[in-house]
Amino acid sequence: MDWTNRVLRRDDVRRFLCWLVSLYIRLVRLTGAWITDGGAVPAEFHAGKRPFILAFWHGRLLMMPCAWERRVPIHMLISGHRDGRIIADAVRHFGIDSIAGSTTSGGSGALRAMVRHLKDGECVGITPDGPDGPAMRASSGIVAVARLAGAPVVPLAYATRRRRILDTWDRFHLPLPCSRGTFIWGEPIVIPPELDDAGIERYRALIEQRLNAITAEADRRVGRERVSPGTQSRQALRRMQRQNGHG
Repeated sequence: MDWTNRVLRRDDVRRFLCWLVSLYIRLVRLTGAWITDGGAVPAEFHAGKRPFILAFWHGRLLMMPCAWERRVPIHMLISGHRDGRIIADAVRHFGIDSIAGSTTSGGSGALRAMVRHLKDGECVGITPDGPDGPAMRASSGIVAVARLAGAPVVPLAYATRRRRILDTWDRFHLPLPCSRGTFIWGEPIVIPPELDDAGIERYRALIEQRLNAITAEADRRVGRERVSPGTQSRQALRRMQRQNGHG
């Protein structure tokens, strides 16, 4: 285990790091000029106290707490990996709870928790390409949650003019302060309760297509080229980086 892993295992260091991340999110939000498109979609659900599944790509996670109405409870599905716990602790500063796990790894417990929260009238947030990718490629797990809970999927994306796209599996979008930014909410996707395998694949592909479309549109509106979907998982990218001497 290298020194960074040893340091990040310390609770006090991780808490401090999460606090810094939350401060950075606030800095980007307060110093930027942000526009929200489609905000009437979540507002209508919130007004009617109807839950939904918030879907966004893993690489566009950082600013999502700023798009959410704080008074509305939400539980984000976040992996139990070390970096996942850092994210979970950071978003907790914005009143967002987390569910440890993923739709693929440790999925049964996480799936039950998500369905329970949705049936209790609380929203759930999912990154359908997490925790391991490939980037911007949806798994079928989000379709399973929507079917079981009877809750629609609502896509959300953001982009900023000033940014860095990191060399990570998820093509992480790091927004920079003092930038123009946009949030785009997509139309709800209603998943039928009864689907065969072909139907599951059809709705999985639909969620992926809608998310990629609004993500590309968000990039376009801030004058940036679209970020293409990835072809490698987290593990495959790390293997390649090790082979190239970068990790």
